Amino acid sequence: MKRFFKAFAVLVLIAIATFFYFAPSYVAAERNAVRPHAPYPISDQVQALHDSLVIGDWHADALLWDRNLLKRSDIGHVDIPRLLEGNVAIQMFTAVTKSPAGQNIHENSADTTDNITLLAIGQLWPPRTWNSLLERALYQAEKLHHFADKSEQLRVIETQSDLEQLLADRAAGQNVVGGLLGIEGAHPLEGDIANLAKLTDAGHRMIALQHFFDNALGGSLHGENNAGLTDFGREVVTQVEQRNLILDLAHSSPQVARDVLAITDMPIVVSHTGIFGACPSERNYDDALMQDIAARGGVIAIGYWRTAVCDDSPAGIARSIQAAIDLVGENHVSLGSDFDGSVTTSLDTSELAAITQALVDIGTPETQIRKVMGENMLRVLRARLPN
Repeated sequence: MKRFFKAFAVLVLIAIATFFYFAPSYVAAERNAVRPHAPYPISDQVQALHDSLVIGDWHADALLWDRNLLKRSDIGHVDIPRLLEGNVAIQMFTAVTKSPAGQNIHENSADTTDNITLLAIGQLWPPRTWNSLLERALYQAEKLHHFADKSEQLRVIETQSDLEQLLADRAAGQNVVGGLLGIEGAHPLEGDIANLAKLTDAGHRMIALQHFFDNALGGSLHGENNAGLTDFGREVVTQVEQRNLILDLAHSSPQVARDVLAITDMPIVVSHTGIFGACPSERNYDDALMQDIAARGGVIAIGYWRTAVCDDSPAGIARSIQAAIDLVGENHVSLGSDFDGSVTTSLDTSELAAITQALVDIGTPETQIRKVMGENMLRVLRARLPN
């Protein structure tokens, strides 16, 4: 009998070890797939144009997953080698800290089981992250800093001088990419404005107010009642403005967006989205609200997945970008892939030249391509990053 229990215990330990070793990678691969496709044809002329661009992406969730971002992977969408292959200069890495069970774009409760808790435990994150949303955001910032410390090709961008040095070094021929940090939803504040300083000290520079559920700051686009900003939400917006941080309205309710526009003149980012007129999805704000955000100097960052753009091929993404230009103007459109954000895409970040090719194919002028691919992002970063 003792032998039986020993054998059983060994089998249990093997099963647990197998789970922790294989399950997180399986989940990451399944949740962040790239559809099989033939290589996208890129003309020599377009490749030369693409190589001359300064490219920036407002949103990727790669820090959520247990991957070494310094090594090229065939899982997911983003790592440093693939960013360099795609000629990306600036990548915003957003920290996901809570996600409701049964997550959908229609309606979610904040009180359901949290998927990120299971992921944090399954990926063997430090125990301090298992029951603290703040610690999850801080840990993901630590991961990016750790990667930068181990690599000469990745730099964490926290100030305007960091940004300008990166751009100067790239112009001089250095093969480097800058990583910025943001939070996807301000629930890591845990209701305490003092925690904003902890997040900024860790390097976070973009603050999204909501994710897939209503929180202490106000309503989510996918919440229960389109609630507006709370008093705490207004306090956070004011502090974001005063601290020279970037405010992101992706996932916020339309009423939160209107409330924000009523109390601040700083340029606002919608970091990963689509244009409702081009893709009538509940994931996208109505066109009039997008125009109001752009009118304040903000940028609308177009995503690469079907819920945002309906047709997620490079040609479909290009058409959504052009629709955004037509709606809000060429100075207010950016890229916001949502790579590694539990989305399936038709390309990864190494293949961004396919979007440049698609924009050329539909007749988008080079000046507009340069603005969308990165110049509009640079304008907002220069306006908002601290000195």
